[in-house]
Amino acid sequence: QVQLVESGGGLVQPGGSLRLSCAASGSIFSIAAMAWYRQAPGKQRELVAAITSGGRTTYVDSVKGRFTISRDNAKVYLQMSSLKPEDTAVYICNAFRVGDSYWGQGTQVTVSS
Repeated sequence: QVQLVESGGGLVQPGGSLRLSCAASGSIFSIAAMAWYRQAPGKQRELVAAITSGGRTTYVDSVKGRFTISRDNAKVYLQMSSLKPEDTAVYICNAFRVGDSYWGQGTQVTVSS
């Protein structure tokens, strides 16, 4: 089992920045990739950014150039800049290895003036 705990969410004004953190613990060996998803009210969960064990990253088009995912051992981060109201959602950390996928509880990000 892998446990994931997110932190760093909050309320921020449009144009502001936030840094989300996700700490993984438990059987973290052979985790192939970690990712951030988000889910806004009434919308489907979407992949925001992912990073493989080799450091390869991918982003949804709507956050390219504004968000940066990084990984440091058992932690993954999401640096979010130039935030927009449409970025408002619960951000959820995910860890993946072949045959298993693990989810955190999520952290709320609200972008509003």
